[in-house]
Amino acid sequence: MALKVFDLACEHGHVFEAWFRSHEDYEQQRQAGWLSCPVCNSSELTKKLSAPRLNLRHGVGNNSSTSDQAASTAVQTSDSASGVTLEAMQAELWQQMKQAIKQTDDVGPEFAQEARKIHEGEAPERAIRGSATQDEYEALREDGIAVVAIPDYLDESKLN
Repeated sequence: MALKVFDLACEHGHVFEAWFRSHEDYEQQRQAGWLSCPVCNSSELTKKLSAPRLNLRHGVGNNSSTSDQAASTAVQTSDSASGVTLEAMQAELWQQMKQAIKQTDDVGPEFAQEARKIHEGEAPERAIRGSATQDEYEALREDGIAVVAIPDYLDESKLN
């Protein structure tokens, strides 16, 4: 199944990518309030203009104008010195993020309470994940407790 990748931005200027099955899927999730910024958890998001695909080979070697050729070579999709492609770097980053999530303790709906206990020294310090309401996330942040929302598609246990 092909996924659509949209660049989204929150009201605070944090820009991030989000993957959806379709534009309709994006709209449904946005209207239901299921989307939030992974940095600040804001649900006030806008879709940014993005180029989902660039055809960099189009016009090279045929009768295209010099400006077309210059434009097509100005965008690079690999590090020519190392031969590493953007796609390979993204894939590696996703794998590292998924691995980091696997190494967290899933505390489920007790996330806010457990995060507060860890912050106050009442529970052992460790990386945790779980679920919390928007109000709980905001209260944790107001109390100086660093939390970041993790999209479900990065937590393989939620995809099954």
